[in-house]
Amino acid sequence: MLIVFNAGSSTLKFELFEHEGGLPGPKVAHGALDAHDGLITGEAWLGKEVAIKWNTEALVNRHDKMLTLLLDWVKELGFTLTAAGHRVVHGGPIFHETVKVTPEVIDALKAFIPLAPLHQPHNLSAIEALLRLYPELPQFASFDTAFHANEPELAQWFALPRKFYEQGVRRYGFHGLSYAFIAHKLKQLAPKLYHGKTVIMHLGNGASACAVENGRSIASSMGFTALDGLMMGTRSGQVDPGVLLYCQQHLNMDHAAIETLLYKQSGLLGVSGISSDMRTLRASDAPEAKFAIDLFVYRLVREIGALISVLGGVDGLIFTGGIGEHAAFVRDEVINKLAWLGFELDASKNEANETIITSANSKLPAYVIPTDEARQIAYELGPML
Repeated sequence: MLIVFNAGSSTLKFELFEHEGGLPGPKVAHGALDAHDGLITGEAWLGKEVAIKWNTEALVNRHDKMLTLLLDWVKELGFTLTAAGHRVVHGGPIFHETVKVTPEVIDALKAFIPLAPLHQPHNLSAIEALLRLYPELPQFASFDTAFHANEPELAQWFALPRKFYEQGVRRYGFHGLSYAFIAHKLKQLAPKLYHGKTVIMHLGNGASACAVENGRSIASSMGFTALDGLMMGTRSGQVDPGVLLYCQQHLNMDHAAIETLLYKQSGLLGVSGISSDMRTLRASDAPEAKFAIDLFVYRLVREIGALISVLGGVDGLIFTGGIGEHAAFVRDEVINKLAWLGFELDASKNEANETIITSANSKLPAYVIPTDEARQIAYELGPML
C-alpha cells in the first residue's frame, strides 16, 4: 500500500492506494484529521462508507498524534505500507522531480520555507513526525513547483539584477501536481489537444493558470511564491510592489502585518468583506459579493489572454480545482468573455458539470477535468519503489 499525505498547519489529509508493478492501483481509503482547540477530530472512508471517526485530546505534537491515530488504524485493517508520499509545495531551484526523503533533503527543503511560509513548514513537519514514528518507512516528496521547472528561461526571470536570479529569486509556478495530473488525463481523453496549446486553470481557494504545450508548462500565473497571479480566496494575487512600499512607509505596517494582509485578508474575502468562499458569495445579494466575483473573473480572463499570447494561440481551455470543477457560473462568465476566440458555451452541459462544456458548433473546446493531486503523487512514486 502507498499512503499519500497533504499536511497543513492543523490538518492532515491522506489517501491510501493499492500498489502493483510500479503503478498505483485503486484508492482504498481516504480521509482527513484536524487539530483545533487541543482536540483532534476527523474521519476515514473505506470506499463510500465512513469507517472510523476520531475525537481525542492532543495538546502538543499535533502531527505526531494525527499520524499515530491514522497509521494505527491502517495496521488494524491488516494493510502493510510500502512507502509514504508527501505533497511539498516548494522544491526551489534544486528539486525538479519526486525525491526520496533523507536528512539532507529535509535540510534543503527548510531553506525554502520563506518562499512558501503558509505551506512548507507544515509539509515538513509531517515528514519529520513520520520519520520519528516510523523511521523504517521510505518517504518521498513530490513538489508543486516541479511541473514548471523546465519552463523557458525568459518565463522564469524577474527584471531584477542578475544576482537575484542566481540566488534563487525567480518565477517557480505552483499547483504543478494538479497540472501534471490534468495533462496525464488529457492525454487519455483528447490526445490531439494534449499535444496542442492549452490553458489550464486550477481555481480554488488557491488559484492559478498555466500555459501548456505538448504536455509541458510554458508559463504560469504564479511566480516566486504561491501569492502571485490570480485573485484567490484570501490571497491578493498580483499587486503592484509600490502598494507594499506604501503600506510600509505611509501606513506603518511591518512585515508581519503586510504578510497577513496579502495571505489572509485579501482576495475574495478582502474585496467582498463577506467570505472567501465562492459559494457563499454567489448566494449573497450584497453588491460587494457580486463585485468580488466579477473581479475574480476579470483577473482570470486577463491572465488567460496573456498566456494565450505566450503560447501564440490556443487549442482549448481546461477548468479544474474546487471552483473550476463546480462553479458553473464562473465558467459561464469566462467562456462568454472569450467568445471572440471562437468558444461557444453549451449552457446545459456547463450546468451539469460535463467533461466538455462547449457546444458542437464551438470552434474551440473547453473541458472540466477533476484533479487528483494525491493520485499524481502515487503515479510519480510508484516506479521508484
